[in-house]
Amino acid sequence: MSSAATVLVTGATGTTGSLVASRLGALGPRVRAASRRAPGRGGVPSVRFDWYKPATFGEALRGVDRMYLVPPVDTTDPAAVMVPFLEQAVTAGVRRAVLLSSSAIPEGGPGVGTVHTLLPKLFDEWAVLRPSWFMQNFTGDNPHAVSIREEGFVMTATGRGRVGFIDADDIAAVAARALTDAEAPNTDLVLTGPEALGYDDVAAMIARASGRPVRHLAVGVEQMRDHLATAMPREYAAMLANLDLVIAEGAEDRVTPVVERITGLPPRSFAAFAAGRTW
Repeated sequence: MSSAATVLVTGATGTTGSLVASRLGALGPRVRAASRRAPGRGGVPSVRFDWYKPATFGEALRGVDRMYLVPPVDTTDPAAVMVPFLEQAVTAGVRRAVLLSSSAIPEGGPGVGTVHTLLPKLFDEWAVLRPSWFMQNFTGDNPHAVSIREEGFVMTATGRGRVGFIDADDIAAVAARALTDAEAPNTDLVLTGPEALGYDDVAAMIARASGRPVRHLAVGVEQMRDHLATAMPREYAAMLANLDLVIAEGAEDRVTPVVERITGLPPRSFAAFAAGRTW
C-alpha cells in the first residue's frame, strides 16, 4: 500500500477504532481518525464525523482510498444510516472498505448483516470482520463490568453456552492487515480467541485475577433485557438479550484459526487478558 494513501477510521475513539488507528499509524499509511468527538490523539489527523449528519461526510472522505467502518451502535437498522455514506464514499473514490460486524450476524442477517450484503456490491476491495464477543465487554463502563465491580456477578441468559471471546487488539491487528495488504480479503472473516468459554469459566478467571468473588448469574432473556435496558435503549437491549439465546443454543461455541493465519501471531487468551488488568 502506498504511504500516500489515506485510510479513514470511523469510530476512532471506540474500542477497536482507536486500536486500528494506532496500528495503521505504525505501518505508515496516512490515517484520518473520525468520530463525533474528533479524537486528535497520538498525532493522527482527526475529523468530526457523525453517521447522522451528512454534512460531516465530505471532509471525512476527502482523499480517502480505504476505510474502516464501525457501524452506529444506537440503532437496530444500521443500513438505513450507513448506505448514504457508503454511496458517497464510492463517488469520492474509496476503493476498499473493511466493515466491523459480528460472528452472530451472518451476511443478510439482521442489523449490520444487511450492510454486509451491500459491501461487495459497492466496493471492488472489501472485508467483513465478524469477531466473537469482545473480552473488553468485561471492562470499563460496559454493563458486565459495572455489575462485576458493584455486585460481584456477570448476568447473562446464555446458560451453559460457550463463546470464543476475543481481545479487541487482535481484531485491530486483522483489520490493519485487511486495510493495508496488497490483496483485499474479499470475504468475511470470523474472528475468535484461542478457546471457547462459558460465562462460568469467565467469572472464575476474573475472580482469580481480581482476588474478589465473581460469579455467573444465569437468568431468563426477559430479565436480561430489563437489566441491559438500564444502560441503553430498550429495543437495543432486547436485541442483545436475544443474542444470549443464540449463545445458549451453541452457535458461538467455536474457535477459528483466522487471527493467526492473517497476523502470524496466536490470539490472546482470556486468562492472559484477565491477568493483565486491574479489576
